[in-house]
Amino acid sequence: MICFTIPGEPTGKARARVTKYGTYTPEKTVNYETLVKEMFAITYPNHKPFEGMVKMDIQAYFSIPKSYTKGKKLAAKHNIIRPTKKPDADNILKIIADSLNKVAYKDDSQIVGVNLFKKFTDGKPFTEVKIMDVSAKEAAK
Repeated sequence: MICFTIPGEPTGKARARVTKYGTYTPEKTVNYETLVKEMFAITYPNHKPFEGMVKMDIQAYFSIPKSYTKGKKLAAKHNIIRPTKKPDADNILKIIADSLNKVAYKDDSQIVGVNLFKKFTDGKPFTEVKIMDVSAKEAAK
């Protein structure tokens, strides 16, 4: 199993933009994908991409909004309430999975299982990613 942390507010993958000059990926998406790759490379400099099935666990920790009341902040701190704001969970998964292509695994089609949770933190926001190599026996469960 490999585990690494991405500092900063969790970000989702934005759609490609189409203009009269062509299609481009928004700068925020490109920057976050680069950050994900860099944090992985710093944590696992000699990692060879997994070749088999993998499972991914993602915990996305968001800042508690300053506008929340004391009671709501306390509920957020203890995960009684969770972030229901953007980015969507599927977009968080997409940006991380796409970023790790050819780095953590050969292709994100190898991902056979995902757990993703959005939570609040009273500290600095971050995203924790765990990737596990899964045997065929475990994948059948």
